[in-house]
Amino acid sequence: MALDHAEAARQILEAVGGADNIVSAAHCATRLRLVVADDSKVNKEAVDNAVGAKGSFQAAGQLQVIYGTGTVNKVFDEFVAQGHISASSKDTAKEAAMAKANPFQRAVKSLGDVFVPIIPAIVASGLLMGLTEGINNAMGGALETNSWYILIHTFSNASFVFLQILIGFSAARVFGGNEFLGGVIGMIMNHTALMNAWSIPGAVQQLGDTAYQIVGSQSAAQWLSSATGTAVDAAHATASAIMAAGGIPQVQLFGFYNVTLQGYQGHVIPVVIAVFIMCMLEKWLHKHVPDMLDLFVTPLVTVLVTGVLTLTVIGPLFSWIENGVMIGFQFLLAIPFGLGGALVGAIYPATVVLGVHHMFNALEATLIANTGIDNFNPIISCCNVAQGAACLAVFVKTRSMKKKELALPSGISGFLGITEPAIYGVNLPSMKPFIAAMIGGAVGGALVSILGVVSIAYGITGIFGFLITTGHSVAYAICILVAAAIAFAITWTLYKDAEDITQTKEEQKPNIEKVVAATAATAKQTAAVATSVAESNQGVVPSAGADTIAAPMSGKAIAMTEVSDPVFASEAMGKGAAIEPTEGKVFSPVDGSITMVAETGHAIGLLSDSGTEVLIHIGIDTVTLKGAPFTVKCAAGDKVKKGALLMDVDLGTIKAANLPTTTMVVITNTDDYASVEGQTGSDVKAGDTLISVS
Repeated sequence: MALDHAEAARQILEAVGGADNIVSAAHCATRLRLVVADDSKVNKEAVDNAVGAKGSFQAAGQLQVIYGTGTVNKVFDEFVAQGHISASSKDTAKEAAMAKANPFQRAVKSLGDVFVPIIPAIVASGLLMGLTEGINNAMGGALETNSWYILIHTFSNASFVFLQILIGFSAARVFGGNEFLGGVIGMIMNHTALMNAWSIPGAVQQLGDTAYQIVGSQSAAQWLSSATGTAVDAAHATASAIMAAGGIPQVQLFGFYNVTLQGYQGHVIPVVIAVFIMCMLEKWLHKHVPDMLDLFVTPLVTVLVTGVLTLTVIGPLFSWIENGVMIGFQFLLAIPFGLGGALVGAIYPATVVLGVHHMFNALEATLIANTGIDNFNPIISCCNVAQGAACLAVFVKTRSMKKKELALPSGISGFLGITEPAIYGVNLPSMKPFIAAMIGGAVGGALVSILGVVSIAYGITGIFGFLITTGHSVAYAICILVAAAIAFAITWTLYKDAEDITQTKEEQKPNIEKVVAATAATAKQTAAVATSVAESNQGVVPSAGADTIAAPMSGKAIAMTEVSDPVFASEAMGKGAAIEPTEGKVFSPVDGSITMVAETGHAIGLLSDSGTEVLIHIGIDTVTLKGAPFTVKCAAGDKVKKGALLMDVDLGTIKAANLPTTTMVVITNTDDYASVEGQTGSDVKAGDTLISVS
């Protein structure tokens, strides 16, 4: 029986409190995305029981109602028509949702948006540095004069040397300014005409008589004595004294304000703040400068004003604040007996649940830029493997096949540094495994502090963390193994799933509300399929005959229920199969037409000539990468043959962002068929039969 889209829209409109309660309405490939003014007016039960709705959840400030491809767009059209609501773009809906968040949440999200895209650059440098220095250390320093070593070692620190430029570019993109002007602000703070910040001692640090070198082999005290003509001992050889004696260049503005001409190497927050102000100024100028002058006046004034503010106010002030935060953080980790590391290890999983864990990216970037090491990343690794181990304990102990199918891949992904599937799909809903993992992470964090384990990059955790913990491999192994063992043991002892055992067969069917509700805390897991797409399938009725869907990528075929995203695993959007790809090329699985291509490239919809509606979703949570890994070779409306190249995918970029590359192939009109069977459990090549429908 065909779905009554008008009735579906009417029921949802009534359940959410009417049109007056709608702030913004949009839809993606599978979900109606609503921002409501008053959550108390929403009847959650009525939403879930509405005609055609397959479940709903709150995420990222939005009420998201799942309908599936080919249905959601029709319900959405009726929804905005009946409520006389102006349709919003998906970006507008996201902005409206974030407007409901508090200032701290918005600031943390912005920080994450700035630093997450540059993680691949940090990872590349960190891995190169770890490999070259590790090999050199193993050879007793024999490679110091080797040409290849010198060359590659130069590559390895490039992203750290010019980190401010990367941050400036990324921040401008996040704050809506010209990325290249943002890069210029980063260049100003990193300019070679300024004295390198790493060459300047801290403004209040007392220098020992053998400490800081200013000229040749002279100590600070010797240099000051010769510069001033007065004997200066080591105790008085401070940075401020050196500055006063002309050791660090300065200029005077307005006849009284001295500006130190020093760079901001090692600082990340000042450039973020500077670029934020730059973007606000640039937007204001675009609105007020006449069009005929805008091209010349706006960039000139933007760079000039922001540059002056950066070197006179923003840089000095926020560097001081950042230094204070760093000192506080290092003090925390230095609390004796590993108590500081234990505290961080216990708290970190909670920040993931609250969706504010990306704020630590800025902290880690500052640590590495200043000291060359990161003593926070190994603690995160302990937390991640602890979540994975707790999840595996659930897998071993539970008798629920559904939970086993979710817990095994989720637990493995935790050991690889990806914890969202484990946290939201298994541990947090049961709570005891989550608490056990927090305890394991705390013990691991304590060991990290006691043993002095550090990394030389951030963004890689879990088993792959060995690549960036050069010189600490044995200690690192001890820390993560102990964290995992404790989390596993506590979960094994405390976890019980009697409620799963007594469920009837009917009750064991996927409950999308319960599964997805666990992800609402941060929306990262559910954001995997909250994609930006242009159009959905047009509802062509399939033929009664059988159809075969080819594998769009080469790799290992797995059951949809093994996917770490609960929404796909529950098959709420349709049955199908998934692939763990080994090659980054996506081919058409059918003869037919392209019905939609996501704005960010990570999803493609097709309609076969036989009427089968197919959704190819590349990776989990890859919408957050904003199209970076995807080179699309097709467009909505194109007619394609089976085997035609649809997209090139940089799998390395997805993995570097700690995201799964799992690609889901979903038959979104599953209900129109008696049988949808996936060929899983073996390796497939692109073009092999993956799904049979009849």
